[in-house]
Parts: sequence; structure tokens; C-alpha cells
Amino acid sequence: MKERLTDGLYGLGWGAVRTLPEPAARALGRTVADLAWRRRGEGVRRLEANLARVVPEAGPQGLRELSRAGMRSYLRYWMESFRLPAWSKERIRGGFDPADVHYLTDGLAAGRGVVLALPHMGNYDLAGAWVTTRLETPFTTVAERLRPETLYDRFVAYREGLGMEVLPHTGGAAFGTLARRLRAGGLVCLVADRDLSAGGVEVDFFGERTRMPAGPAMLAQQTGALLLPVTLWYDASPVMQGRVHPPVPVPEGGDRPYRTRVMTQALADAYASGIAGHPQDWHMLQRLWLADLPPRPADVAGATGPVAGPAVSPAPPADSADSAGPAADSAPASPADRPGTESP
Repeated sequence: MKERLTDGLYGLGWGAVRTLPEPAARALGRTVADLAWRRRGEGVRRLEANLARVVPEAGPQGLRELSRAGMRSYLRYWMESFRLPAWSKERIRGGFDPADVHYLTDGLAAGRGVVLALPHMGNYDLAGAWVTTRLETPFTTVAERLRPETLYDRFVAYREGLGMEVLPHTGGAAFGTLARRLRAGGLVCLVADRDLSAGGVEVDFFGERTRMPAGPAMLAQQTGALLLPVTLWYDASPVMQGRVHPPVPVPEGGDRPYRTRVMTQALADAYASGIAGHPQDWHMLQRLWLADLPPRPADVAGATGPVAGPAVSPAPPADSADSAGPAADSAPASPADRPGTESP
């Protein structure tokens, strides 16, 4: 019953919100955001705790104001996402204005595959629709299965309708397909700032340790693809802003685990630079830093690596691109993957 209700609510959102005039949809998003913010539920409290690492000088009142702006940004994402399928191509092309996009276009023009790796910022569905519409470039991404299955099907159909190829996060098959797309000179887009599985790579992030997916770095190493961090944010205009950061190089020395750690840390540093400039647009309403995670029973017994959140396949062995899944998040499809509860 709960799953049917969830699916029905999303269907209602897509059906109703997309028919509203844009000013009315924006006003609705702000109203819902402010209601959620005033309730101070788990998601809002977790958002503030995360932002306290990003803006340590903010103080309690500053964090409250920042979390309110963050919830408004988060609901803007959802209002836009509900309405995107009804946007014209002209509206999509004019809805995003990224800087330094030449890193992407030059890489594709050179015949190299490109991996775009993003944090949970802004609206990556809009950015993806812009890529398929303005640049006329298809790409492949990965989505974890949601429950109910009908809800997962809705999101896959939604993203495929925007021109994306969506693969289920099913281990080696997904990683192998991504690698093949890249070797053919294609584009892969992955949201990759949170991976608390055993396969995640530990990085320093705003002065503390967390784990991020190894998948983007592994794919770049195994296929020769260009690895580009991307950050997104909103300003006061209807146009989302963004930046394609310089390529993350593959270190010349060291073994594959070492190169993966160095490259993943470089991604974390690029994300941190974008998030520090626009903290209200980082929609991280979940536990991220290792210090915030409860230990697993195995950890209490002496094992390492607490795990929370979605189960993510480990990075593939050094010599097999097709044998294991990508340790990379997909762009999460539902609020269950982004507010205060752990994602399915």
C-alpha cells in the first residue's frame, strides 16, 4: 500500500506541477520548502549538520538561514524536474549556462570518451537535457532500482524521454556497458560525491574523511576517457549556472589503487570548490562523513569501513572492466535518495 501511495504521489506531482504556470510552480516549491524547513525534520537537521562542515564560521543562525535556502534550492530542483518533460527544446537550451564547456566538447571532438562526474548540486537532469538538446550529444548514466518498481520505471522513462540511456545498477553488466560506450567515444554522466559502501574510496572532504565512488576514476583509467568534474548552482535568474572543471589527469606512477585514490581525491577537491562557493545548492540531506555513521556489527568486532546508504558494487578488478559494477552513484531519482532517510 505504501509503495502504491508513493508511486501515486509522484504521478500526481508530474501530472499537476507540469501544468502550472512557471511562477506558480516556483511559488509552490518555495512554500513546500519553507514548510519542510520549519518542521525541522531529520532531512533538514542533517542538511544543517553537513553544511556546518562546509561553512564552519556560519554559526547557528547562519546555518538556519543557509538550510532554508538549501531547501528552497532542493524544491526548485523537484519543481523543474516535474516540468522538464513539458519544456520546449528552446526552453531547455536557454535554461542552463555552463562555463568552460569546451573541456567537454573538445574531448568529444577528439574522439575520446568523456566521463562527467557531478556532486548532488543544482539540477543534473536539466544539465543532462541541455547536453542532449543543445549539444545534441546522447549519454549514458546509471540508476539504482527504486521501490515500487513502477516508480523506478517512471524515472527511467522520464530520463530516457530527455535523451539519456539509463542502465540499472546491476554490477558488472553496468560497468561493462559504460566502458564500451566510452571506448566508442561516447559520454557517461555519473553523480559521484557519496559512496559509503565497502568499495568506496576514502577522501578528505572539507577537512574530514568520507568515501566517494571509485567508478569514475576506474572508467577513465581503463578506457582512456577524459574525466571531468562538473558543479552546478542556481542564481536569482531562471537559468541554472554551472562549470566544467579541468580534466583530472591519470597519475603516471603507482599502481591502480593508488591512481584511483589520487583521481578520486581530485574529484572531491573540485566538488569542494564548487560547494564552498554555492553551499545552498548542495542537496546532501543524508549522512556523508564517516564520523557521522554508526558502526556495523563487523566494525565493532574489529573490521573497518562503516556502511550506510545504498548497496554499491565494488570497483572492478584491475584487469577486468566487465567483471564488477561501477562504484558510482547514479543521479538519484527520488526524494527517497536525497532527503533525510537513507536511499533504497
